[in-house]
Parts: sequence; structure tokens; C-alpha cells
Amino acid sequence: MEELRKLEEVQRMLTFVQSRGIPTTSSPDDCSCFLTKLILLLVQPCGELDLGKKCSLVSEYMPKISAAFLDEASKWLNGEGYEERSVENALQLACSHKPESSSLDNSYEEMAMVGLDAMQRANSTLEDFCRSYFMFHGMDINKPQSVFQYLPVLSFTESYIYQLDRLNEKTLHAPSNEMNMLERGSQTEGQWLISRCTNMFKSDPFRPLSCLLECHGLLTKRIQDEFKSGEGYWALERKLCYALINKTEISVEDVIKAINQKSFDYRVLNLLLYQLRGEEVNELHMEFLSISEFLVEVADDLFDYENIWSVCPNCAGKIHS
Repeated sequence: MEELRKLEEVQRMLTFVQSRGIPTTSSPDDCSCFLTKLILLLVQPCGELDLGKKCSLVSEYMPKISAAFLDEASKWLNGEGYEERSVENALQLACSHKPESSSLDNSYEEMAMVGLDAMQRANSTLEDFCRSYFMFHGMDINKPQSVFQYLPVLSFTESYIYQLDRLNEKTLHAPSNEMNMLERGSQTEGQWLISRCTNMFKSDPFRPLSCLLECHGLLTKRIQDEFKSGEGYWALERKLCYALINKTEISVEDVIKAINQKSFDYRVLNLLLYQLRGEEVNELHMEFLSISEFLVEVADDLFDYENIWSVCPNCAGKIHS
């Protein structure tokens, strides 16, 4: 199916370029195929490069790329023992490569992977994102192609975030005496998971995902900033929960900051969608959505508080106090 999709893209682009006289209908088939694939490559997202920048790069460096240069490049590849492979596979190989001295466990830790539970938990957020954000990209939620075209990247990213969120919850549920033992390096059977969660949040929990997105030309500075915002939110969540458990004072500033940061995953998905579609970020939309996200989070919290009050007034009173 993937090969058929690529073939369809080539045919569609060939029809388009021929309608613009590039190449002419009298051109050999190989020439038409080459130019069509070149244009397809140029319109694919690549980091933060827009179409104008890509054209500038081609204009600047194309005169330096001669037949001799390409012949030398081909020999260089063959001399290194590489087989011909797609750019996507080459990038994945470079990203997942680990030194032979690394252990198998470390290799797995460096890979961005998600579990079925995380994917199931992410489903509702993905559906809400598609229904609420696609309209800002001129996309129709009722057209399956609009959804499935970008679903793999969006689903994987949101599932990865949900997986980290679940790990953060595990650290919150760990008894304080267990956490103290883990801090000192003392670890009994069954505590390895909590230890792993704690260590992950002390380092860079988004690094495997960032590496994967970078390999596909999707990682931007703004997405990295939102990842940092997510780390900040989880840190505040732990801080606020520990304050509630220990009955210590809670800072209103921390609460407001946490609410502002909580929807970071929606912003990540939205920025990813801009990258996937090769569009520039619409700052007006982003500003509007940030306000909307804040209000939605406040409304959700009030709704949850109301539910707690209806079930257990004493519990709600403790939260209020």
C-alpha cells in the first residue's frame, strides 16, 4: 500500500508539472520522472525551511553540483559499503545507531517506543485535537485522508507523552521512604520501575522522541520549548501533590503556571501539524488557542472539583482548604 501511495504521488505531481510545462510532454520519460521526484523532494517538510529558503539553497548550490561531483559522491558511498536506501531509512539508521559497547538495556532506553496502554490513553486527546484544531489548518475532520495522512506521527507523539505522564504518576504514588532509599541508591526487588521513572525525569525524558522527530525533519526550536514546558508541568505537578500530601502551603503562582503549561501536548501536536504540512506557524491562531487551552483547563478542573464535591463533600473541603 505504501508503494502504491508513493506511485500515486509521483503520478499526481507529474500531471501537475506537465500542466505547467515542466517538463514538456516531448521530454523523455526518464527526464520527466527525475524532475517530478525532485519537485516532490523539494515540497517535503525539512526542519524549519520554507519553500522560499529551499529555492534559494537550490539556486545557490546547484551550480556547484556537477556530473563529476555526483560521480565522486556515488563512489564515496560505494567505497563506504553503503547500499542504496531511501533517505528516511538512512536517517533512522543514523538515529538509532549505538556503539557496540553499549548494553542492550541502554539501547532500548535510547529508542522512542510506546506501549498499547499509552496509545489507548492518548486516543481521546487525539480525537479532541483533530476535532478542535484541524479547522485552523483548513482540514476536514470528516475526510479520512485528512486524518490518516498525519495520524502516525501525531498518534506516536501523543502516546509517548501519555507514557511519560504515566511514569510521572508512578513517582507520585511512590511512598516517601521508598523515594529516600532510591535517592541513596538502595533498591529492593520491585523498586526498579520507580527508580527508572525517577532517573528518567532527572535527565531528558523527551530526548528519544526529539531524536526521532529530528530524523524526520520535524523537530523545531518551538517544539523543543514545549517539551521543556512539559517537563516543567510535571515538576510542578509533583511539587503541588507533595505539598497536598504533606499539608504545606501551595503557591497560587505555581498553580497558574501549571495550568498554563498543562496543554503543552496540544501545542506540540499543533506545531507538528504545521511541520507535516510544510506551513508556517500562524501566530494569531497560536495566541488564540493558548487562551482557549487555559480556559478549557480551568473549566475541566472546576468540573472535576464539582464531581468530587458531589461524591465526597469532606474531600472537596480539604482540597479547598
